[in-house]
Amino acid sequence: MSRGTPIASAATQAYTFSRRAWLLGTAQAGFGAMLAGRMGWLAIAENEHYNILSESNRVNTTPVLPRRGWIVDRHGAPIANNRTDFRVDIIPERLDDADRELALLASLLALTPDDVARIRLDLKAAQGFQPVQVAENVSWERFAAVSLRQPELPGVAPSRGFSRSYPAGAAVAHLTGYVGAATAEQYKAEHNPLLVAPGFKLGKDGLEKALEQKLRGEAGAKRVEVTARGKLVAELATRPDRPGATQRLTIDAGLQEYTARRLGTNSGSAVVIDCRTGEIMAMVSMPAYDPNSFSDGISHLEWQMLSDDEHVPLMNKITQGLYPPGSTVKPMNGLALLAAGVEPTARVSCSGAMRVGTGTFHCHKRGGHGPMDLKNAIMQSCDIYFFEMVRRLGYDRVAPVARAMGLGQKFDLPLSTQRFGTVPDSGWKERKYKTKWTVADGINASIGQGYVLTNPLQLAVMASRLASGRMLQPSLLADRVHRDAPALPFASEHLQLVREAMWGVVNGGGTGAAARMEVPGVAIAAKTGTAQVRRITMAERRTGVLKNAALPFKMRDHALFVCFAPADNPRYAAAVVLEHNGHTVRNLDTPMIGRDVMTYLFDRDRAMKSLELNEPSWGGDIRTRMTAQADDYRRARDATAAAAATKIDAEVPSNSPAVETATDHASTVQESLATEGPQGNTVAQDGSTERSGE
Repeated sequence: MSRGTPIASAATQAYTFSRRAWLLGTAQAGFGAMLAGRMGWLAIAENEHYNILSESNRVNTTPVLPRRGWIVDRHGAPIANNRTDFRVDIIPERLDDADRELALLASLLALTPDDVARIRLDLKAAQGFQPVQVAENVSWERFAAVSLRQPELPGVAPSRGFSRSYPAGAAVAHLTGYVGAATAEQYKAEHNPLLVAPGFKLGKDGLEKALEQKLRGEAGAKRVEVTARGKLVAELATRPDRPGATQRLTIDAGLQEYTARRLGTNSGSAVVIDCRTGEIMAMVSMPAYDPNSFSDGISHLEWQMLSDDEHVPLMNKITQGLYPPGSTVKPMNGLALLAAGVEPTARVSCSGAMRVGTGTFHCHKRGGHGPMDLKNAIMQSCDIYFFEMVRRLGYDRVAPVARAMGLGQKFDLPLSTQRFGTVPDSGWKERKYKTKWTVADGINASIGQGYVLTNPLQLAVMASRLASGRMLQPSLLADRVHRDAPALPFASEHLQLVREAMWGVVNGGGTGAAARMEVPGVAIAAKTGTAQVRRITMAERRTGVLKNAALPFKMRDHALFVCFAPADNPRYAAAVVLEHNGHTVRNLDTPMIGRDVMTYLFDRDRAMKSLELNEPSWGGDIRTRMTAQADDYRRARDATAAAAATKIDAEVPSNSPAVETATDHASTVQESLATEGPQGNTVAQDGSTERSGE
């Protein structure tokens, strides 16, 4: 007998229905609660977010770039300022049809085929967010035409703002640095939307970089109401930008520009310091680049030209250049001898050479100076006097004085490129080379050669401390001047004797007569110097040492000069260092440059007349010479369109490969000269190559 289908009772059916109804109701209630919760979340927690989205659909917000703070000199004259600028940029990721939009822009802005080719190359190289410059300094008519057609040009960003301007151009390049568009790395580090706004530029090198946060300011915002298609409906309230703070320097802009021009065609630098306060009044490294060109967007061709130049215009020679100071340290060494107990009247007989062990060390005057006391040894730059005195005492008695005078010292300045040089002693050599200090090491150091290395800023500080008798600290920002410097730990009569000797270098029959000033009532005190960069072969010694003028540029001696004026009441001190100058051209040598720079501070008209007399023979002023050099370089290279593309990577002058190569080469040369050469001789044994500047 088969089983039949069970028949559900009314009670069972009612129970089943009510359970399903309960489950369905619970699910509906849960879903409703979720909807309510989500609506509450959107309405309350996400209210601000969606309000912003809604507002952004209705309102277009454009950042108003902050006006960058000015950099001004001690008198308020602009060193870096801003000029009104109409510009057009492209945001690559917003382009719809690059070919069509570029063709329209070319028509509206009258772009040349070379301009269009450069823009295409820049677009390929740019990050998606990174603005590509189409044109700067656009006329109002063309700017208005692009703005009117903007609905047809998605990705094109016309803007009115301010461009950075450096009135003195190359004369301030290594002081101020320059501004440029942010790189991808800089944006990732800050995640600040201002960095990707069209036309915004930040400090890339020099003071512009060091003072970025003070100079940048805060962006404003321009708000306009638009339709869904982006058509303007009305202009809304605008939040103004907050300009960056003006930064006042201790620099004298007129002196800075004059010094740059007076260096002429030299590869070198000059620093001028106020002896009362330590304020830096000029710091010039030449040749240099034009910061206006860099801020506008330098081309690959121009970068290559600067990188190829053997004078290394990308290097800030004031702080990155290290040089043997040569005879410029003899006044300081004389102070060390006096502090160690050497009598000022003690004499050393100079016959032109001195034998120590198996080595013979030569004076620059082959026939010798005869009997020399300290004052005359400084005036005549007698090497034998300092050889003998330092041999007796040991250079370990000199090194502490060199450090007290500023050599080997790092200074509290807004500059990130300071190289500190070397003040050697027996402990330093033991640590670095694991060998003992030798008599030859001390003899070489006694004339500023061997292991001794300084930068031009340190030499200027040394001159200012000798002049003032105080531990002056150099300053560059007007609100951070180190006043009331303590006295140096040396007897005043010793300092006075050294100052009198430096006066005699120029005015008492010494080696620097070419630096004599022509300003009535003002005398200059100074010390010249020559630093060798090559060894003299045995063949040269036998047949005659080659003159610097007969040598390639890189093999010529460095020429150096330190000074202060007035000699009887010092007000200003300076240092001039010329790479491979070799004392070959009189009006481009250190004594006359130092004289004219000091003259500018006491008689500006007289100094300008001297410059105007000499500058035409150097090929004109700085701008004229730079333009001619660039034209020659372009013609010689027959540059392609790729060379005209804008260089937008993170490489900046102060850490460029050209600078690294130059500094590495100089260090290698100096280290090779500090040790014995193939013939077993040192620099002091080689003798001088040429001392015409001394």
